[in-house]
Amino acid sequence: MKLRNRVGLGKIQLDMTPMIDVVFQLMIFFMCTLKVTEPEGDFDISMPLGAAAPSAVTEAELPPFKVRMIADAEGNLNALSFNGVNLGGGEQAFAKLNSEVFRAIHALKAIGPDQQEKQEVEIDPDYNLHYRNIISAIGSCSGRMGPNGIPVRYISKIKFAPRREP
Repeated sequence: MKLRNRVGLGKIQLDMTPMIDVVFQLMIFFMCTLKVTEPEGDFDISMPLGAAAPSAVTEAELPPFKVRMIADAEGNLNALSFNGVNLGGGEQAFAKLNSEVFRAIHALKAIGPDQQEKQEVEIDPDYNLHYRNIISAIGSCSGRMGPNGIPVRYISKIKFAPRREP
């Protein structure tokens, strides 16, 4: 068997076009099959930014409902008030808060059906209050579970007052 002599041994040319085509096809495949999911427990909450700029302040038609939460020395809920009305302390205060928000929303529906969507709640907790109490207040203002297990939405716009230093 006779082998051919290679006279000009040079560089072998590699064609990169097919490799680039495959990379782009894989990229398009993964982009088309990607499913984006929403994070769970997404609350529509406006956190305070410290000092608000004068141009960023917008005037709302309705004044927000005010929820004030006062903590004791250990960080437990001592007093809860809704629009200046004291609802007491402890876990039973959240049930009272839920019923007060329901009454206020029911009165708003009498004014106009779109007023409920515009209404806001402003939560003003003490600095050292436990977070579980703040989450319970958010849940009480947001709505309740209906008798058939379907959630009933009260208010979706919840914001926080600027924090109070200890």
